[in-house]
Amino acid sequence: MDRKSTPDLSTDVSTVPKVSTSSTGSPPAGAPQALATVAVVGLGTMGTGIAEILTRAGREVIGIDIDDAAARRAVAALEASTARAVRRERVTERERQDALARFRTFRDLQAAAEADLVIEVVPEEYELKRQVFTALDGIVRPDTILATGTNALSVTRLAADSAHPERVLGLHFFNPAPAMKLVEVVSSVLTAPAAVTAVTGLARELGKDPIAVGDRPGFVADGLLFGYLNQAAAMYESRYATRADIDAAMKLGCGLPMGPLALLDLIGVDTARTVLEAMYAASRDRLHAPAPILGQLAEAGLTGRKAGRGFYTYEAPGSAVTVPDERTPTATRDLDAGRTVRSVGVAGSGTMASGIAEVFAKAGFQVVLAARSLEKAEAAKARIAKSLDRSVAKGRLTAEARETALAAVTAAGSLESFSDVDLAVEAVAEDLGVKQQLFATLDKVCKPGAVLATTTSSLPVVACARATSRPQDVVGMHFFNPAPAMKLVEVVRTVLTADDVHATVRAVCAQVRKHPVDCGDRAGFIVNALLFPYLNNAVKMVQEHYATPDAIDAAMKLGGGYPMGPFELLDVVGLDVSLAIEKVLHAEFRDPGLAPAPLLEHLVAAGCLGRKTGRGFREYARR
Repeated sequence: MDRKSTPDLSTDVSTVPKVSTSSTGSPPAGAPQALATVAVVGLGTMGTGIAEILTRAGREVIGIDIDDAAARRAVAALEASTARAVRRERVTERERQDALARFRTFRDLQAAAEADLVIEVVPEEYELKRQVFTALDGIVRPDTILATGTNALSVTRLAADSAHPERVLGLHFFNPAPAMKLVEVVSSVLTAPAAVTAVTGLARELGKDPIAVGDRPGFVADGLLFGYLNQAAAMYESRYATRADIDAAMKLGCGLPMGPLALLDLIGVDTARTVLEAMYAASRDRLHAPAPILGQLAEAGLTGRKAGRGFYTYEAPGSAVTVPDERTPTATRDLDAGRTVRSVGVAGSGTMASGIAEVFAKAGFQVVLAARSLEKAEAAKARIAKSLDRSVAKGRLTAEARETALAAVTAAGSLESFSDVDLAVEAVAEDLGVKQQLFATLDKVCKPGAVLATTTSSLPVVACARATSRPQDVVGMHFFNPAPAMKLVEVVRTVLTADDVHATVRAVCAQVRKHPVDCGDRAGFIVNALLFPYLNNAVKMVQEHYATPDAIDAAMKLGGGYPMGPFELLDVVGLDVSLAIEKVLHAEFRDPGLAPAPLLEHLVAAGCLGRKTGRGFREYARR
């Protein structure tokens, strides 16, 4: 979604040149003749991008916009992009000139009279779109396909209000249209299969990856994306975490190209609110009810990058460069006095424990790695050695540094070895009873002033703290797997955590080259609280037979820039682990929309837990 422009809805042809596919020559040799002439109604950012794709693919493109300035910007944008392509030797100057000649702009819808396909990308207002389609009914040929670029409004309703509903469908490109590969082809119950086939073929010829979806607000990609964005806005509004920490957490913890609040600014806060309102009207799911802050920002004109201010403040309207404002943290944030940490104890023998121990050892800390037996601790240290060997083989670590790091790790078969550590980090099973018992032991064996940290991803940190006689020394340090590679650490402060303990952990994170983000002690912290409702909603889409796992994964990777689709990720994380986290979120927030999808529960009950069992949402070869 993006800024869209409004076309002139009049049909006065007195000042409009007749459009003909032969007026500037036919498409180049070898170009498909089907849908050879395409009209794009609305030359905002998205309309201009679509026009560029079509023009460069050999189509005759008729750009229509009532705003002459928008038309001039569209022409200038095409001139600039094709000039860059020439400089990069992707096209010749002759090809560039031919492409520019195929793009003409008009103020009047009558210019679409000879178009084989009309793509409407005007603002997300139903009445405006209806007027466009009604006017086009009296202008274009009966066989012309009419496509709406909406991602929030009902394609079926637009079709039903049209004189020829069978030719109306949705054609949802993603911003920036020239770069993004996904196109959602949206059919209503009235759409003729031939129209779907024609635009799907066109999308492929344009180098896009089309997926066929039914008509529901948001379709696949935005249907999942906007719920997640809405939850992030609500999280920020509640002052649970700062905008910078929320965005950093999702980028570093999930590998996303942008944080949710920065993405809302790019999309447009007003646009996001419109999409969410349409989604909520259809679903009545509270997760889709627009966060009040979206309405407040929109009403104040703080709509994001296009206005120069939204969740962030920008150098100028339309700029991507952020500038400091009153919500920017001061430089003294991390300078509070903390406690000295030279030695670290890591409790556990699994992958996470060995990974965390490796992180501290490589950063120069003396590390005690304690497990339930010396044998298990030695096995965990051997895992560290193999990981360090891989780093040496890949040139990321010198042989000398490898030896130094491994020598810094001492394996131990009892927590008694933590008697002199400055920081004790538990990384044992995600079971509250087990963790509480461990913290009770740490309370007895660790010296006064030692910081006690839990790596839990979903359990209440304060419950661990209350198992000790020094809850002020307890804090959450949620590392992400694999700990040596992932840069994020969620620093979880309870209502009892001392200021100097919080400062100590942030300083330690900097020493081990991790990025700390602050959050309060509530279920899911930042990442899981935003990630798992999104995953759960993806499962609901499959459960409702709206889309397949393959289509949904493709939509989120191609349309959202996600490194993995939701079902790929669920199978990697483990469906049992995912279900447990979703149950914790539902139990804490009591929101019906957070209730785990029954399909997920059924798969877990059947023992289909993902890659580790060979079957989850997909089947995998047994190792």
